[in-house]
Amino acid sequence: MKADDEAGPSRGGPWVRPAPPPAADDDGAPPPDGAPARQRPPGGGAPAGERPPDRASTRERLLAAASGLFAERGYERATVRDIASRARVNQALLFRHFGSKRALFGEVVSRDGTEQLRNTPPERLVETVLTSMLAPPALDGGGGSSRSLETLLRSVGAGDEVSAAVTALGDDYARALATLSDADDNGLRGDLALSWLLGIGLMRVVVGKRPLADADAGEVSRLVVGTLGGLLDGMAPPRDRGAGQD
Repeated sequence: MKADDEAGPSRGGPWVRPAPPPAADDDGAPPPDGAPARQRPPGGGAPAGERPPDRASTRERLLAAASGLFAERGYERATVRDIASRARVNQALLFRHFGSKRALFGEVVSRDGTEQLRNTPPERLVETVLTSMLAPPALDGGGGSSRSLETLLRSVGAGDEVSAAVTALGDDYARALATLSDADDNGLRGDLALSWLLGIGLMRVVVGKRPLADADAGEVSRLVVGTLGGLLDGMAPPRDRGAGQD
């Protein structure tokens, strides 16, 4: 893990006050090279004629940036510097809002996974997960599409606390899938369905195995949903790809 990924003074030595960060704009982002920082009035606050910084907005931007980078790179390779850069804020603000990269990861995993599970009917969960994993949104797109299982795939083995968050997320998805079967072994069926989804994600998203990597996401989803119907009989049939969606 890179040294800039966690907050706080170094252990085993005297605490040294860090150098102050570059003067920042209201959202915490340093001004562009060569541009003067906006001056604040005496006593702090926003510059004259401008609104004060929106803490909630900064926090949401950090969460959105971290969510995308953890899905694309996994916990270890998504650095604090890159997360702050994508969110367009000073990286000191990440530590102010979350304390550490590990805490930020836990919140991203919990928020994204919980939101997708809460907002998706269990019978549509496989189709929704496949769509978000196989056809992720653009880097700067909002979209609201959760990439929780992609984050899970890329972050396995990243340390005890991170692995615990990943395991808990997988358990939540498996339990939701298990509700689609009335069989006595529905827990096993839920685990098998989740394992297949993760395997598909691994081969397409991480390994890039062809022809799967180049296959149309809708066609992959149709084949998987149709096949899993024999394992989880409560699944809804695949949507007609040509039909309009509400």
